[in-house]
Amino acid sequence: MQSYTISKASQNLEKIYDTVSQSHEPVYISGKQGQMVLLSAEGFEAIQETLYLISIPGMRDSLIKARKEHPESYSEKLGW
Repeated sequence: MQSYTISKASQNLEKIYDTVSQSHEPVYISGKQGQMVLLSAEGFEAIQETLYLISIPGMRDSLIKARKEHPESYSEKLGW
């Protein structure tokens, strides 16, 4: 995962935007007040959907059970 200071990110914002949009790999940006993460809208929406699904009672256990029953249909590798 790439990391930039706030000043470097400001200077290269369009390039960083293009990279994140194409690769869907998050980028860390650090400043005096801490760090933030820049990620694609698609990545953010996927995180929100995952959090929603695991908040449903019983859904997490159901997903784990399904994964154990059909391990060949899952991948541990992320696209980024």
